[in-house]
Amino acid sequence: MSLEKDVMTQMKAAMKAKDAAALEALRAVKSAILLAKTENSQQDLSEEEEIKILQKLVKQRKDSAILYREQNREDLAEPEEKQAEVIAQFLPEQLSEAEIEAKVKAIIAQTGAEGMKDMGKVMGLASKELAGKADGKTISMVVKKKLA
Repeated sequence: MSLEKDVMTQMKAAMKAKDAAALEALRAVKSAILLAKTENSQQDLSEEEEIKILQKLVKQRKDSAILYREQNREDLAEPEEKQAEVIAQFLPEQLSEAEIEAKVKAIIAQTGAEGMKDMGKVMGLASKELAGKADGKTISMVVKKKLA
């Protein structure tokens, strides 16, 4: 089943349950999908494009929640986190930091990287291989640690 159909099914369930936070998050996903489709003027998005959209939406919600917390606005931070959780359920299983480290080690060995000067090469391969399974910030942190 496509992401769009999954979202519509979840939206119906959220409407029936009167879950406002989930409904708002699902509407944001639907809107982002429709926007991407009209932007590219194509019928269906690839799975990779769908994952990028979802990751972007989750990151936006998490960043907003952090900003609200810094401003002592728990009332605004909590709905953002709930929405991030709802959207994240459509993403593939995220890798643990240990699994990311193992993949990065393999990429470093494969490329023969020897320090920070090779970070771009390693990050490029790691980002492609771990797309959808880990966020860029975590990948970057692990690569820096391994190359330092």
